[in-house]
Amino acid sequence: MILKCIAVDDEPLALDIIADYVAKVPFLELVKRTESAIEAMQLVQEGNIDLVFLDIQMPELTGIQFLKIAGNKASYILTTAYSQYALESYDLNVSDYLLKPIAFDRFYKAVEKVRNQHQKQEAAAVAPIPEPVAPASTAAAPIQDFIFVKTEHKIQKIELDDILYIEGLKDYISIFTKTERVITLQNMKKMEETLPKGEFIRVHKSYIIAVDKIESIERSRISIGGKTIPVGDTYRDAFFKLIDSRNV
Repeated sequence: MILKCIAVDDEPLALDIIADYVAKVPFLELVKRTESAIEAMQLVQEGNIDLVFLDIQMPELTGIQFLKIAGNKASYILTTAYSQYALESYDLNVSDYLLKPIAFDRFYKAVEKVRNQHQKQEAAAVAPIPEPVAPASTAAAPIQDFIFVKTEHKIQKIELDDILYIEGLKDYISIFTKTERVITLQNMKKMEETLPKGEFIRVHKSYIIAVDKIESIERSRISIGGKTIPVGDTYRDAFFKLIDSRNV
């Protein structure tokens, strides 16, 4: 098992030490080292990172704020010169807490703990399902019900149920919710891939809509949230096929 890692610290020397230690451990791969908590957050949200070495005192987001926003998409080892945050960090399911200056033997013990945790998770995921199998209706799979987007000054959480439609604006998109408009540096293709299929559908090169927020459809025009949205020729067949599947 190889754990893909990122190191986040606003001190270049601290990043050098983590990178050197990671290079010595055969089951670790350093994907990125960065001084930006915002950049690290984007990598974690993409879901391809197993382990984050995270400093606490950083200018954009503190390590504690980072943990509260990012959730459990990765494992975390805090690297800090301050011991007073230890109790709060463990409440946030941090795997380990390393005090600077970090000795290599202590570093290795921490990453070995994380590897064991991931191996147990993998073993549980491939374990045979015991008989009898419960009916599917009694064990619904967890569903994504929110997304995080980067705005000019912060990373903002948006509940999917609040989204009416999304409009593309060259290199930006506008997300229109029940209460506000959120502008983020993103492209429509990436947003389309992120949103759950069946709940959201692209109907035009510049528009993605929430299917359950449609108020009416007249010819190739959709009314939603006080806005009239055109259905583009490229997307017409898929859109009306979805609508027909929900007709009664």
